[in-house]
Amino acid sequence: MGSARTYAPGTPSWVDLEAPDLDRAAAFYRDVFGWETDGDSDDYRMFRLGDGDVAGLSPLTGPGPRWVAYVTVADLEAAAGLAADRGGAVLAGPMVIATAGRLAVVADDQGAALALWQPGDHVGADVVDEPGALCWIELACRDVEGAKAFYGAVLGWSGETHPFGDASSYTEFTPPGGTRPVAGMVRMNEQWPDDVPPHWMVHFAVADADAAAARVAELGGTVSVPPFDLPHVGRLAVVQDPAGAVFTVMARAG
Repeated sequence: MGSARTYAPGTPSWVDLEAPDLDRAAAFYRDVFGWETDGDSDDYRMFRLGDGDVAGLSPLTGPGPRWVAYVTVADLEAAAGLAADRGGAVLAGPMVIATAGRLAVVADDQGAALALWQPGDHVGADVVDEPGALCWIELACRDVEGAKAFYGAVLGWSGETHPFGDASSYTEFTPPGGTRPVAGMVRMNEQWPDDVPPHWMVHFAVADADAAAARVAELGGTVSVPPFDLPHVGRLAVVQDPAGAVFTVMARAG
């Protein structure tokens, strides 16, 4: 288990799905993205696209079905400690995952959960930024400046914020020494329901967002936000799998 790719500290490198029924989840994502799994383990499976690992599949460990994004760090204890020191919480770990690497799941100071990964044999996803693979992660929260300070301290990210629509903002996060953004953040304005908590969203690239959203619905999932165009970005839809795990499908512009 490894990767031909490399991920510098501060870079999203992996995602996995926590699901109540691993066989049902494997069948759903095979039909949506063409993913296969590496067996029938009840503990952890790999989703594969062609010859490469793209994501993981595990039993529920949190409050419900969810996609969890991982960010590579150089020193797991230091990063997890900074998360706690900055008003967040360490939800799980730090723990050793055999020879694959070391993991901690943290919540930021607004409650959004993110996994921190110090790699061993498993560096991260073999395939990214292609149809059927991870292409972006995005934080939705209400306190933009607070999030910039938190992730700046924990991951070394710098954030550039600009207006987004009529009443919101969008921030692009760049890792230390990086030249391009690796994650985004949208401010949850008054149009967001009060009961929607801050959260990280994972985006998967697709060739056709409308077709992907329609397929999700055909397979028993839900289209939460129908396909829409985002200038200079592409066409997106927010969907849920049949168990309720939320993700975004995105056909990039150009």
